Amino acid sequence: MEASPAPKKIRIATATLGGCFGCHMSLLDIDERLLELVKLVEFDRSPLTDIKHCGPGIDIGLIEGALCNAENVHVLREFRRNCKFLVAVGACAINGGLPAQRNRFDVGDILNKVYSDGPDGRARVPNDPELPLLLDKVDPIHDVVRVDYFIPGCPPSAGALWKFLVDLIGGRTPRLDYSQFHFD
Repeated sequence: MEASPAPKKIRIATATLGGCFGCHMSLLDIDERLLELVKLVEFDRSPLTDIKHCGPGIDIGLIEGALCNAENVHVLREFRRNCKFLVAVGACAINGGLPAQRNRFDVGDILNKVYSDGPDGRARVPNDPELPLLLDKVDPIHDVVRVDYFIPGCPPSAGALWKFLVDLIGGRTPRLDYSQFHFD
């Protein structure tokens, strides 16, 4: 009798845009459940694999961080093209979070102030083609692409991420109850 092939694993990709990487830390904080997750999924682009670009046929794309520069927009659009479900993870992805605090100011004024330590007191703003172009304002990801799900928090708890992923992988509509993202 021939052995049946192993069931196809769900493919997950993750990325951080303009943010602190805290949502990825929460994903790692699922601790030993990470070993259970690896039995169910295959990681494409993520810090766990060090793959730099999102491949085609991704089932779940987890994006944290806000849109702060042109590279962030490029990565986000690549994810949307390649992911069946795109999930905004955390406050920065959902509403701009802390990076959006710069929206009250002119980007040119900020750069001049930050880099005003030249010997003659004039700003020496970096101007290198390798540096991504800053956007005039920080935007949440749903301002640029369609988002299928949102996981709130700054960062969301490991338990909330685990429950969300287990539900989605299991073919259920993910539901997070209030206790999973409210802390007393």
